[in-house]
Amino acid sequence: MLAPVIIQGGMGVAVSSWRLARAVSRTGQLGVVSGTALDAVVSRRLQLGDPDGHVRRAIAAFPNGDIARRVLKKYFVEGGIPAGQSFRGVPMASLEPSRACLELTVVANFVEVWLAKEGHRGEVGVNYLEKVQAPTLPALYGALLAGADYVLMGAGIPRSIPGALDRLASGEPCELPLDVIDRGRDESFALRFDPHEFLGSEPPQLERPRFLAIVSSATLASMLLKKSNGRVDGFVVEGPTAGGHNAPPRGAMQLNDRGEPVYGPRDAADLAAFRELGVPFWLAGGWGTPDGLHRALDEGAAGVQVGTAFALCNESGLRPELRRQALDKVRRGDAEIVTDPQASPTGFPFKLLQLEGSLTDSQVYSQRERRCDLGYLRRAYRRDDGTLGWRCAAEDVDAFVRKGGAADECTGRQCLCNALLANVGLAQRTGDDAVEPPLVTCGDAITGLAPLLADGRTEYAAEDVVDYLLAGVERPAAATATATARREAAQPRQPETTGSV
Repeated sequence: MLAPVIIQGGMGVAVSSWRLARAVSRTGQLGVVSGTALDAVVSRRLQLGDPDGHVRRAIAAFPNGDIARRVLKKYFVEGGIPAGQSFRGVPMASLEPSRACLELTVVANFVEVWLAKEGHRGEVGVNYLEKVQAPTLPALYGALLAGADYVLMGAGIPRSIPGALDRLASGEPCELPLDVIDRGRDESFALRFDPHEFLGSEPPQLERPRFLAIVSSATLASMLLKKSNGRVDGFVVEGPTAGGHNAPPRGAMQLNDRGEPVYGPRDAADLAAFRELGVPFWLAGGWGTPDGLHRALDEGAAGVQVGTAFALCNESGLRPELRRQALDKVRRGDAEIVTDPQASPTGFPFKLLQLEGSLTDSQVYSQRERRCDLGYLRRAYRRDDGTLGWRCAAEDVDAFVRKGGAADECTGRQCLCNALLANVGLAQRTGDDAVEPPLVTCGDAITGLAPLLADGRTEYAAEDVVDYLLAGVERPAAATATATARREAAQPRQPETTGSV
């Protein structure tokens, strides 16, 4: 298969929605859906009545009709829930998740990937965070059932994912080690998933997607090639200017006068070392311009991964009013990004676009009641009796302390789970007409989007981003030939329906 020149970043919760991934894949490049919190995303779309019928059409293709019907019965609301009503919650994943949790997770990931692949022959990837461990195996299985071509994973060290992909594709039981705080030296905990048990029948033999690890250093990449339990097909090399979570700086944490982590020469990726690894790599974080793509290809990269430009295009899942606010700031030249070392409960630095009415506003942040009702960024910990508990540094401080956490770990933490759902129009109502506020992440490259808004334009499409990046890419000539070949390969087709509801 041809390697993509452009990978669209798998951003946020449903910012990289199926619509965006589909639009990019139809150009012949790699569209990527975000796999984070898809159970909440799909359940809330159903509760809003699925007005265009897209979710129900995808669920109708799910290979087990009984499972599909149960998900629909539980979450679909004809005409949508009344205005002002809260969304029904979804079960939280854990070491031993409920049957309902597994079914919703598998179906939701199937839905998003299936819709992204519908009607064309382009390739589609799905992006997950290694830190969000509990739902990973059923989420991967749903994506594989829908025919995902690539799996990308960052925010951790995904050594066990390649082997899990091998086993899931073959329909075999598999497991992932679960990171548990305060576990004994000789203790281990594992998440397990069995496709046969889940489907209640002989599982199909599936195509194993290619696996790309998102890394910040050649040292980590080399270790993954040597010590992963299966094949690593390539790397996305992400620098500290990329949006979302960033790797922390090497060495002792130092902050600038705005309270941001200070990155230095040690944090720059050794591209010569990546070239010696013998697998394709793509550069991310500040490479999303025609010149950046030129330089990446000259450095031996297969291409670039681009997030921010796609996050603000028309097909992005970001709420239209948030996109307009952000693009207005780009046109005025006052878009401001702050790398916050405390915002994310994961402990990774997190980039925040400063927007009025969002959680970057100190008043909005102080007025929000702390709660953990979604739990994707919870961490497992060992209780004194040997059982597992779960806690999140963004939850109520007293609750966090009762679970063995330190109060100072909660300082400045943001509930990314609720805020990122609010970004895409799926905010939970919390009573008295209050709704969860948004929190938008973008990379430093937001300040360079002006060419996409030339001649008085106020918006642009995903295809415009691809055309902009590929404009003038004449060297090496193979890059242009590859891009043309991929575009021709992504001709429309009708996907096969694999099941019915």
